[in-house]
Amino acid sequence: MNITYHIDDIDQVARQILSQTSNKVFLLDAPMGSGKTTLINAMCKQLGIKEVTSSPTFSIVNEYKTDKLTVYHFDLYRIKDKTELFDIGIEEYLDSNAYLFIEWPDLLIPYLEQFTTVKIEIIDTDLRKISLN
Repeated sequence: MNITYHIDDIDQVARQILSQTSNKVFLLDAPMGSGKTTLINAMCKQLGIKEVTSSPTFSIVNEYKTDKLTVYHFDLYRIKDKTELFDIGIEEYLDSNAYLFIEWPDLLIPYLEQFTTVKIEIIDTDLRKISLN
């Protein structure tokens, strides 16, 4: 699936992405400043998360909950090796049956069985192209 969209259409795009897969693990492959956190915020909103989400750049992971589900938003940019990855308890998160939105996932990919990759390309200032794999 490929979608080209304007930032104003982000909620509709988030709804489409969530409806296209039964996976709960989403890996975001995109350059810095491409809108990864903006897309994750819209996806959380579609899942019923009421609070505003933010990038967990320094905390590594943020947790959001509704009465029915949990979402973990990871920013693994600062994780340098697999030891650090396991030190944050990544196995427990993977076994949690929660939605996982993971920015900068390269170190984690070898430990995942099922996931959806969301690739974001910057076309213009407010225009993006997303492809799902």
